[in-house]
Amino acid sequence: GGLGKTTIAGAVFNQISSQFEGCCFSINVREESEKYGLVHIRDQVLSQLLEENLKIGTPVIPQYIQRRLQRKKVFIVLDDVNDLRQLEVLAGGLRQFGKGSRIIITTRDKQVLHCFGVNGIYEVEGLNYNEALQLFSDYAFKGNHPLEHLRELSIKVLNFANGNPLAA
Repeated sequence: GGLGKTTIAGAVFNQISSQFEGCCFSINVREESEKYGLVHIRDQVLSQLLEENLKIGTPVIPQYIQRRLQRKKVFIVLDDVNDLRQLEVLAGGLRQFGKGSRIIITTRDKQVLHCFGVNGIYEVEGLNYNEALQLFSDYAFKGNHPLEHLRELSIKVLNFANGNPLAA
């Protein structure tokens, strides 16, 4: 984790969500599903997409709601998915949504995407050493490179954080 998947998905969401009739950004699906259960999260997603407070509370979505979803072009972001069941309950496949609908899924487990039949996978690459040091310096030293005596400490911090400057 920590490569910026959620940040990238959020930027895309902010940039294109106005092109859709219904939108939902569901953060921390893994953690939220453990706390509240998938049906609760699914009800929140449907409430946001249909812009009304829905508390279905059962695994099966009523037909009248399914029909409304099929007529709506929606944009959904499911963040930090780690289980195929989460995708089955929360997304169920694009066929249940209107034409032109899109779903972005962030995950650490590419196999979940393959099992769900995702047709486009974008992998976020980590920063190279110089980029990581620059970003760390931007945050830790307000844009300046570290003083020579702090450079070695900065490198140790980056190594400890596996090259992820924002995790440090």
